[in-house]
Amino acid sequence: MAVGTQGPGGRLRRPVLSWGVALLLTISAGTEVQAQTPTAPRPQVDSLLVEGNVRIRANQIIATSGIQLFQPINFRGIQRAIQALYRSGQFDDVRIEERESPTHLILAIVVVERPLLQRWFVRGAQKIEESRVRGRIRLLEGRAVDRTAVAQSVAAVDSLYRKRGYYAVSVSANEMLQPSGAVQIEFVISEGSRVAISQVVIDGNAAFSDAEVVQGMRTRPEGFWWYQKGEYNEDRLEEDIRANLPSWYANHGYVDFRVVSDSLIPDTTAGKAILHLTVEEGDPYRVGTFEIVGNRRYSATDLKRFFPFGIEVEPGDGRTLGDPYDKSAWDAGTEQMTSLYNNTGYIYSQIAAQESRRRDNDGNAFLDLRWRIVEGSPATINKIIIVGNDVTHERVIREAIVMVPGQVFNRDLMIRSYENVSNLTFFEQPLPVPDIQPTANGVDVDVIFRVQERRTGNFNFGASLGQGTGIGGFIGLQEPNLFGRGKQGSVQWSFGRNISDFNLSYTDPAIRETRMSGTITLFNSRQRFTIGDLGRQRQVGVNLQLGFPLFGSRFTRVFASYGIQQRKFEGSSTDLLSQFSCNNCTRSTLGFGLARDTRIGLPFPTAGSSVRVNTELNGGIIGGTGRYQKVDLEGRWYTPIGVVGGDGSLGAGIRLVLGFTARSGFIFGDTGPFITERYSLGGVQFGTPLRGYEEFSITPDGFDPRAGSTQATANAFGGAFAAYTLEAGARVSQSLYVNTFFDAGNNYHGVRDFNPTRLFRSYGIGAAVVSPLGPLGLDVAYGIDKVDAQGRSTPSWVVHFRLGNFF
Repeated sequence: MAVGTQGPGGRLRRPVLSWGVALLLTISAGTEVQAQTPTAPRPQVDSLLVEGNVRIRANQIIATSGIQLFQPINFRGIQRAIQALYRSGQFDDVRIEERESPTHLILAIVVVERPLLQRWFVRGAQKIEESRVRGRIRLLEGRAVDRTAVAQSVAAVDSLYRKRGYYAVSVSANEMLQPSGAVQIEFVISEGSRVAISQVVIDGNAAFSDAEVVQGMRTRPEGFWWYQKGEYNEDRLEEDIRANLPSWYANHGYVDFRVVSDSLIPDTTAGKAILHLTVEEGDPYRVGTFEIVGNRRYSATDLKRFFPFGIEVEPGDGRTLGDPYDKSAWDAGTEQMTSLYNNTGYIYSQIAAQESRRRDNDGNAFLDLRWRIVEGSPATINKIIIVGNDVTHERVIREAIVMVPGQVFNRDLMIRSYENVSNLTFFEQPLPVPDIQPTANGVDVDVIFRVQERRTGNFNFGASLGQGTGIGGFIGLQEPNLFGRGKQGSVQWSFGRNISDFNLSYTDPAIRETRMSGTITLFNSRQRFTIGDLGRQRQVGVNLQLGFPLFGSRFTRVFASYGIQQRKFEGSSTDLLSQFSCNNCTRSTLGFGLARDTRIGLPFPTAGSSVRVNTELNGGIIGGTGRYQKVDLEGRWYTPIGVVGGDGSLGAGIRLVLGFTARSGFIFGDTGPFITERYSLGGVQFGTPLRGYEEFSITPDGFDPRAGSTQATANAFGGAFAAYTLEAGARVSQSLYVNTFFDAGNNYHGVRDFNPTRLFRSYGIGAAVVSPLGPLGLDVAYGIDKVDAQGRSTPSWVVHFRLGNFF
């Protein structure tokens, strides 16, 4: 007879207490019989046996069961023993049986041990990173197989795929028995195809159509264009429900909007799904009353200019209370006012944007708005601390910081300082955000800039193949942070079939630790391209330039320069030499320039601008063969258009930028033998770049279909030019930039022929990278306005490669 009920996963095969039948039967007797029959004592365990164990010792199993020799036992004790053994996680089956004995109670604990897990692995994970799949599996190798953990791991992997839209996924766990008795578990994944959202159905929307509401979501149905894939992602949908849709509706005045329910109806056979949302829009709100409380530093009139709704900042501006509420406008106004306080030292100020709902007698919904301000005290910068600069001298970094101790804290100046330090390019990117630490008085602050040095100099050499250089090589040494003082030095020798250049340059941005900068350049260049019958040219010279800040500005400098150059023509025609009246010609140049540079994110700017004006006086009273003047103008403007990733941190993520560049140049007078000082256009190697066209192909007389590589005629050079570039780019990192662009430009005989509307056009895509071999660029451009020798339109693609410069 059974002593107790069957334990979890185990059972009693034979009666454990057969000789106590009479005692147990009394349990079913009436109260009167029980009162008359004395209770018999529980039987004692005389002997314990363990059967079926291999890895685990018998005494461990007995200790885990809790059954003790010579102690009374009943069916509850048997159940507790079986449960304890199962909880140990070491057994697949547990039974407690009675062994035959006429006078003693002998119990046998019969177990089936779980095998040890030797290892587990994943097969079939392709559309989701295997590392993410492995992160969902909770199994410990070298221990007994946990069947519950296996099942939970299978469910977790299945859930991971379903969250990404793979509703046809199948996950299984296969055990493979090894000769040692251990097992290996293989998680096999059949991913199937990802369902695409073919339609978004919304119930409860009255103010806006389904298509309009979808514009406020990141989850959208598939469409005609290649990027409209309709991919389903559960995390993205959750973000839409919790944040994106309520924010979109609030921007239209519906602040009570909520999503009641959502469901996805997948069709795994067709690979499609319908997303169904049920919403409650609520009523549209209008702006009611508005007040500002707590302001002392600024008057209400000063602060009301940040209020985006119906209040007359200026008399007669036409705005009245009752404007439709727009949450994004309200948040933007609050942020502008916060910046105002932060930029005047009130970094401890707190501005609470408060909203109170109410209805008028007609049931119309209004939001009464209030800015509650706790100003606190203005903070003064106590110290500016720089940490982590093991190589770069502190003076170099401090020169880039536009804040000084003792001044009132200004958030915009702190951001500008952060950008300037990043522009030095001496440190790992992105830089940590400056740390603002209150001082002991609780009001003033210390600003801490943390940097991590990066390898800046490089020695490079190798072979190259490119337009204009042919097959050749290069050897170079560059260091933009000489001696850790921000001084720049470079030695570069490029040699090949068509060009041989040697350049030695040294720049000191702070001569004797002043604001004056200087650059000296020595060069010996042989440009082996053909210009009509002039053959090859060789030029040797030196150039010295000094720069000074304009009225102490950190961003605007004026320059003065002087250069002298000797040019010699080799293998040239006697007739042409006599035409220019010299073979060993000298060019003496006095230059003046103005440059304003506020760009950030160099070498690939993400904001700011650069404007340069340069003039040159050649010959005349300063000597030399050439007698002409030259004016060059260049402007570059960049504006950020978004950030992908980065969690909103300064400098982090992929920075999207829109850029515009305009360049032009004019020559007054006769350049004489210095014909290459005139302007050439086309390609990227020699003159002014115009991608999509071959070198020297844009001439003052129009497009030259015979130009290209190193071949040019004297007619290819003009006395004026215009070139424009519009680009949309992504700064992936400080070392990688990709973009799409539109170029336009033209070359003119002289200033009188200058016409910036008559242009040759192109478009394309490109990439630039800062590599250990130096800057590398690659562009693929389509020249729109090319023609053949008969004047017929022949647009085509051109690949441009350049080493040592960016496009």
